[in-house]
Amino acid sequence: MSDQILLALAGFAFVTSVTPGPNNMMLLASGANFGVRRTVPHMLGISLGFGVMVMILGLGVDRLIAASPALAQAMKWLSLGYMAWLAWKIANAGQPRSEGADTGRPLTFLQAAAFQWVNPKAWAMGLGALSAYAAGAGGAVVVALVFALVNLPAVSIWAVLGQQMRSLLSTPARLRLFNVSMAVLLVATMLPVAMH
Repeated sequence: MSDQILLALAGFAFVTSVTPGPNNMMLLASGANFGVRRTVPHMLGISLGFGVMVMILGLGVDRLIAASPALAQAMKWLSLGYMAWLAWKIANAGQPRSEGADTGRPLTFLQAAAFQWVNPKAWAMGLGALSAYAAGAGGAVVVALVFALVNLPAVSIWAVLGQQMRSLLSTPARLRLFNVSMAVLLVATMLPVAMH
């Protein structure tokens, strides 16, 4: 892969990673509810989980799924159901009491990594990057590594922004409004997938 193509891939990875989507809405909510420090496993799970997913897709799983419309439909509805459940959890998240209080839990590393497999935006990003920038299995590895490296700083912006909003969300009513808004935005990211 030439330096020019690698730079274009890094730009594609950054833009697609930093724009709003299910991962970033959940990180914004997690940063606001739990702070950046407690959200780090969630961020790492997104970055590394997405990289692993892209690598696996690039090794031929994408063609297997495309060959089975029933499997693709089942995965679509499983994804939508899981994201709706996450939206419900975000909408009903409680008021953080203090930095040390255990008032809920952000997604773990493994939960965030597994979430990539049911995230429609992650699929679109991964398949788009593979079709545009990967040539064979070696190209898939490069695409996965670039995304894993570029994704972490991009998604971290959302957790930091959420944490910065904590002072604005210090009352239960404001936090409730914020959490419900984040849940609605998460559901809104699913609408194009549900309608297709």
